[in-house]
Amino acid sequence: MQKDKLLKLLRTTGAIMDGHFLLTSGLHSNLYIEKFRILENPIALNKVCKNMAEIVNKKNIDLVIGAAIGGILISGGVGRHLNLNHIFSERVDGKMELRRGFEIHEDQNILIVEDIITTGGSVVELIELVKKSSSNIIHILSLVDRSKDGINFGFPFSSLINIPSESWKKEECPLCQKGIAISKRGRSGKA
Repeated sequence: MQKDKLLKLLRTTGAIMDGHFLLTSGLHSNLYIEKFRILENPIALNKVCKNMAEIVNKKNIDLVIGAAIGGILISGGVGRHLNLNHIFSERVDGKMELRRGFEIHEDQNILIVEDIITTGGSVVELIELVKKSSSNIIHILSLVDRSKDGINFGFPFSSLINIPSESWKKEECPLCQKGIAISKRGRSGKA
């Protein structure tokens, strides 16, 4: 999917929002991407997952993993297009874990998928989870990369689109300093 078409899709579904937002990372931002405007739309979700799968379809991948909640739909969609099993992790007491009988077997080739990346914290948690199983991380793939300078996870990383946005610690946030009310949109349960 061409970046301009994806950007148009994000805008027409109402996924891109302007304002003052508290991100899962704890940072404040002037831009929020409400991934569920894409994920709730079966046609948009299928397009996004198909395009993500095309990036890695020539790689030797055995399993797709994402983090709950948005990563469930993305790992399922990408897994479907790659004809691979797909699982997800969940936070239990603030720590990423596999539950529901999901397993990563030794020496499996793993694709990590994520919806929106700002600091990469959730992906780092997934990397640590996968490393515990002595598996091979083949690629990391996201729908949107919000980081300004890109993130080096130590593994191949691709994103369908990069939408760098301003983000600040609370004490440095110019929107807080202007007294603009903050919105706490969806949160992943991160501490």
